[in-house]
Amino acid sequence: MSREGARHEFETVATRDLHVGRVVALRVDEVAMPGGGTASREIVEHLGAVAVAAVDSDGSVTLIHQYRHPLGKRIWELPAGLLDSAGEQPLEAARRELVEEVGLAAREWSTLVDVAASPGFTDEVVRVFLARDLSEVDREQLGEEEADLEARRFPLDEAVRMALAGEIVNGAAVAGLLAAQAVLAGRSEARPADAPFTDRPTRFAARQAARQAD
Repeated sequence: MSREGARHEFETVATRDLHVGRVVALRVDEVAMPGGGTASREIVEHLGAVAVAAVDSDGSVTLIHQYRHPLGKRIWELPAGLLDSAGEQPLEAARRELVEEVGLAAREWSTLVDVAASPGFTDEVVRVFLARDLSEVDREQLGEEEADLEARRFPLDEAVRMALAGEIVNGAAVAGLLAAQAVLAGRSEARPADAPFTDRPTRFAARQAARQAD
């Protein structure tokens, strides 16, 4: 059993970049280990993202069916998108994505969960919002991926069933749907829409800002 104050500090003693792309970067850190020496850790840097569980007055939630190339198929997800810049506020990004992907606006917003996508190798964290009091707005189609999206409304309980049955596998969608069901059933409380996003990734956004400043 470890003693208080004796915990090992996993200090990064060296780092090198393997790839810096448009959406992610890949670096290798050499990390000091408890037994002495170092270990290499491959890290995918990400901008971070937002997703939206948009629940209508009749209890239905809007999902999108979108092609995901790493899986080689279309999967059901919540409307979602990247935090495109270091200065962009998560709520504003969520409002934008809800309009762009499914043509909806919401008057009532709250924070459901923050989801670390795969913390063993990436710093990506997704903030999932609950959006209510919905209204339809004009949707601006921005590209080929948006043109291919299929949006469909499901009863929230049916969407949760799909998640538990393995029919929805996107991590933020699974977590967001379960959280939305708990909040709307009165079993849990959501956080304010502007709650601190403590684990928002910052490193890749800082790279982008530095490149733009050069």
